[in-house]
Amino acid sequence: MKSSLYIILFLSVFGACSSSSPEKTKNEETTTPINPVNPLTDTEALDLVQKDAIKYFWDYADANSKLARERYIIGDPGFEANIITTGGSGFGLMSIIVGVERGFLPRAEAISRLATALNFLEKADRFYGAWPHWMDNKDGKVIPFGTKDNGGDLVETSFVCQALITIREYFKDGNAAERDLAAKADELWRGVEWDWYTKGEDALYWHWSPNYGWEMNFKLEGYNECLITYIMAASSPTHPISADAYHKGWARSGAIVNGGYQYGIPVIFNYNGATGNVGPMFWSHYSYLGLDPNGLKDKYADYGVLTQNHAKIMIQYSIANPHNWKDYSDKCWGLTASYTRNADGTTGYTAHQPNNDTGVISPTAALSSFPFAPVEAMKFLHYLYDEHKAQYVGIAGPYDAFSPQYNWVTPRYLAIDQGTIAPMIENYRTGLLWKLFMNAIEVKQGLSKLDFESGKYNLTP
Repeated sequence: MKSSLYIILFLSVFGACSSSSPEKTKNEETTTPINPVNPLTDTEALDLVQKDAIKYFWDYADANSKLARERYIIGDPGFEANIITTGGSGFGLMSIIVGVERGFLPRAEAISRLATALNFLEKADRFYGAWPHWMDNKDGKVIPFGTKDNGGDLVETSFVCQALITIREYFKDGNAAERDLAAKADELWRGVEWDWYTKGEDALYWHWSPNYGWEMNFKLEGYNECLITYIMAASSPTHPISADAYHKGWARSGAIVNGGYQYGIPVIFNYNGATGNVGPMFWSHYSYLGLDPNGLKDKYADYGVLTQNHAKIMIQYSIANPHNWKDYSDKCWGLTASYTRNADGTTGYTAHQPNNDTGVISPTAALSSFPFAPVEAMKFLHYLYDEHKAQYVGIAGPYDAFSPQYNWVTPRYLAIDQGTIAPMIENYRTGLLWKLFMNAIEVKQGLSKLDFESGKYNLTP
């Protein structure tokens, strides 16, 4: 399996997210839905789901660091409460910007919380500038994600840096406290030594450990969620990588391109681990919270078409419904990495995709795809909030996963899933985060360096 699936492999094999007992809890049994008397308007539904998703990073954030907990289980709030997730925290920081912009969160308190979060990141463990996958909420010390994964995680770090740039751009012209926050964000992202993580090769590598060095040996290559890592590394003003690392490593000297079709729709790229099909939907989310794919092209793809086709294929798969799962349709769709229902009824974790479909729908898959498939994403949103809110929506928005086929829902949240909902919906509504990120001078220079073109932004350095 390629590096893009390292996290999924680890969680599924070692059970990092499989914390349930062998029996389902009562909280995980579904009940008959109580539908609202008056269905929500589209605007009401969008406002509500954004507010709900932001709660995970506001009401249920870690009290000390103000960063995101890896997960939250209803009925067991103390479960692994000391674990801070780096990438999920990056998504959470961007969610807070959305909350401030929409007036959902008080601006002054948000500035204070963001300052606390960035001060925590400044003091936390870093390995050649990269943060670890997990950190302890008390002091920022690394919590190993695996035996040899106890050092820098470059991919998770890139998700944080995507957020740091948006924070800087959003607050740089504000009051004194906001300008200080922007300066801190800039300082933090400049500290990442992206070039170290090439091992001197024309490629980036995911991990480095002070104890095990490069033994993990996961090269970032081919299409997955790691495009943003290469964009950040090429854009760095302090430790940039060469363009060759992108073209020879990530794009495999052109072998990334796939001329195949699914449901008559071009696949465009070889999705690692998908054997000719598309991968889980998060591959079209994590890199694109800040990176605007619309009008963005290089010699390998038109990224607006790529991301739209990914969603279209996923929708067509749900309509075709080859396994005859209950409710699969253009209003109940979306496969991505999330909690899942194991064959014995327990809760596990897997990367749902067309060639790994367990009958489980992950709400973040459709909701975070609003920019790519707005009609079907809206149908799914109303399916959740108008038809099944009592079943599938909890204290911080839609639960992580559910299965109409098995009358199953898990009353749990994962930061990496909840964290893409509000930002991607905001990009659909106003393009806020896209504009902030794409207009950063370093990003323009980095994209230009990698020979990208944009029909929306002037990339001339």
